[in-house]
Amino acid sequence: MADTHNFIDIKDALNALILGKRLPDALYIHYSIISHLSPILRRYESLARQIFDENYQSKLNQNLQFTLIKFNLNEPKISYLDYPNFDLDAHPALRQSTQVNLELNNCQVRHYGDNPPILHRKETFVCADYPLYQTFAELTQAEEKLGLLADPRQIGYRQQWEKRLQQFRVRIENHKLIEIQEFAHQSPKIDRHKAAIIRRQMSRPVRSLLDANLLTEGMTFFDYGCGHGEDLKFVAEKGFEVHGWDPFYEPEGDRHPADIVNLGYVINVIENPAERREALFQAWELAQKILVVSAQVLIADGGAGHIAYGDGVITSRNTFQKYYGQEELKLYIDQVLGIDAIPVALGIYFVFRDEAQAQAFRASRFRSRATTPRIRLSVKRFEDYQDLLQPLMNFLTERGRLPKKGELATEADICAEFKTLTRAFQVIEQATNGEDWKKITEQRKQDIQIYLALSHFAKRPRFSQLDDILQTDIKVLFGTYKEACLLSDRMLFSLGNLANLANIAQQSPIGICSKKALLVHISALEALDPLLRLYEGCASRTVGRLENVTLVRFYLHEPKIAYIFCSDFDTNPHPRWQTMMQISLQDLRVRYKEYDPDYAPVVHCKERLVMTDYPLCKKFAKLSQQEEDWGLLENWSEIQLWPGWQRTLREMGVEFRGHRLVWRSDADPYAQKLLKARIRTQQRQRQNLS
Repeated sequence: MADTHNFIDIKDALNALILGKRLPDALYIHYSIISHLSPILRRYESLARQIFDENYQSKLNQNLQFTLIKFNLNEPKISYLDYPNFDLDAHPALRQSTQVNLELNNCQVRHYGDNPPILHRKETFVCADYPLYQTFAELTQAEEKLGLLADPRQIGYRQQWEKRLQQFRVRIENHKLIEIQEFAHQSPKIDRHKAAIIRRQMSRPVRSLLDANLLTEGMTFFDYGCGHGEDLKFVAEKGFEVHGWDPFYEPEGDRHPADIVNLGYVINVIENPAERREALFQAWELAQKILVVSAQVLIADGGAGHIAYGDGVITSRNTFQKYYGQEELKLYIDQVLGIDAIPVALGIYFVFRDEAQAQAFRASRFRSRATTPRIRLSVKRFEDYQDLLQPLMNFLTERGRLPKKGELATEADICAEFKTLTRAFQVIEQATNGEDWKKITEQRKQDIQIYLALSHFAKRPRFSQLDDILQTDIKVLFGTYKEACLLSDRMLFSLGNLANLANIAQQSPIGICSKKALLVHISALEALDPLLRLYEGCASRTVGRLENVTLVRFYLHEPKIAYIFCSDFDTNPHPRWQTMMQISLQDLRVRYKEYDPDYAPVVHCKERLVMTDYPLCKKFAKLSQQEEDWGLLENWSEIQLWPGWQRTLREMGVEFRGHRLVWRSDADPYAQKLLKARIRTQQRQRQNLS
């Protein structure tokens, strides 16, 4: 019999429970489910009520009243949530919560006022045999169809929810959605066709598709809402069969299935939520392999000349625009289509018809680069057959393992000379370094672990849903899928220890680490410790990255990731931050910031942010060495922002000519003399040390 005080056993029992509503850190159940709990959980919950009864019932002069029970998955805490009208109200309000800490034997009671939290999706809290289960489920389906539940941040409290219902012009009676007819005559005439713009280059969503090598030879392409048809022209020029339809510019076009369907910036210009949902659904029906969905994402204030209308605005051009949040857009796509959309860039998502292809694409996004080990020794047998062995070396570098039968086109030729691929690899090892190949294998194992750990956030695919190559990788590198998932989950669980992450970040050979955060260039991301890669993956896998991200910032004392854009990182000796997208990993809330160039943070020591094989790394390092000799980097806190950096340069009498420091023409001669003496001293000291 397990000890109810052993929280590890409790947590295992909670994780095994298939009833209730599960969030990353909590499990919620209706009180009617108590009888369905395992014995250990019933004793655990009973102990919590006992603590309340023995220590607090007499003080509060009331019995423990509750409708839902919240089990904390990280700590031995249980909360009892009182929703007095759970069955009667479509979205009941929380009257009070009582949290019992079973470790400290204490209790906290909280009452809620005029704007309490409310419940949605009530069917998720009860069993399927609950008398009102079907009533609850039908209401949820109707609300999802209309898009009412697309943004959880805007519906969690009573006043927010009431405002949401007004925006969508509906009310709820007896768990039924009812359209408010009185608003029908107020709908303005909106010029949707004016939202289509004339492009001089391929749109970002279609470019993302080509960059990912997903539009391949022989595939067909359909543009749903093609506007003026520029994307059709650009894709046709690359040799693909293309078709398009637009209600204004191409109304006669046939809407027929295609391998890839692009729904580019369409749903954000449709003012009617039901029609918007229908457009998304129809485009998905046409997509045989991949649907590309994109919409405008709000980064800054929408600007003047906009009139609030529905859940968006009417612009000065009399077009409608709904500016999504990045995470809101994903939730909307997921809910309408019932499939986990993959964020590719800001406002751009891929939805795959085939689960194996989706998982292969996800896995590819977390594959790090590997370099084939260099030839170290002269081995005659290797030199004689180097051209024959090269495809095998390429495969080993790509997969981190030997090929299975039928995976390598030149297998027969290699085996004809070396009998087996294993013997051929032994010859390769003689000429290279065996440890380098082991590192590649470990690198590929880490890539798969990161991918599988991140799949935990959605419904992890069954082994049979993975493509054949990934299945083989897992069998060879881990033995079993179960073992690979177990190791991945342990890795994911360790992210909860921020102190450990901070320690790893501070020891990272790549990046600049302060007490608050680690900053690295996006190109160096794959070379970081696997836990840091996973930390970033929690943000990019679910929400996506900023367009053309330059730098990644890892916060060390709070679960946050920031993506920073600097347009001139390579060309400017000290580029300034222009835009930042910050993601909270606790609630996936996204915050954007555009920097005033006169007060923006400045990038220093660029060579520390990139890998040593970065094309300009030596050039960056040479400048930083010069700046260190000249004393420009001594007062780090003073030079972090643009005004302080400019002040330091003026006081030193220097300026930049490309990636090189030079004297200003108006520099003070005496100050210049002192600085030159300092530079000579610094250079002598460095030479002596070397």
